[in-house]
Amino acid sequence: MSASLTLVLIMAALYATGVYIMLERSLTRVLIGFVLVGNATNLLIFIMSGRPGSSPIITGTASDADMVDPVPQILMLTAIVINFGITALILALVYRAWWLAQLGDEGDTLTDEHATETASSAEQDFRSSTDDDAAVRASLDASDHDDASDHDDPDDHEDPDDYDHDDGAHARPGNTDAAR
Repeated sequence: MSASLTLVLIMAALYATGVYIMLERSLTRVLIGFVLVGNATNLLIFIMSGRPGSSPIITGTASDADMVDPVPQILMLTAIVINFGITALILALVYRAWWLAQLGDEGDTLTDEHATETASSAEQDFRSSTDDDAAVRASLDASDHDDASDHDDPDDHEDPDDYDHDDGAHARPGNTDAAR
């Protein structure tokens, strides 16, 4: 295995810088340190993946010994996805910490909108809701009375004797084609 000394030094510097920055108390620095450690891990997997110049996995072109191992590539892609997910989580935590810092002493407690409400305004709201309920009941009762008096006329229904019952075929009144 012939790893480039430059890549090894860059990887070591990324790990050292990332861990050093992650030890700070600021969440923003923890985020930056985590990104650096994630990139160093990707470099580590890249360095350990094999010697450069090997052929990719294409069937029928080279012997199996000359092909690149696909497992390190899969591990690197997985590490990138995990790094992205944890970065998004830390970004959400940074935003939440910033939001709470902007609120000051209040923290998560929001001001009560009804703290200044007086008893008279509460009574007025209660009366208006009672009036609304009475109006709804009156309109429902009126609609029930309209439904009871609005029955269909029996003259509008069709007479069952108007159907043509030849050969068991059911025809509509006036339709002579259905019996044929």
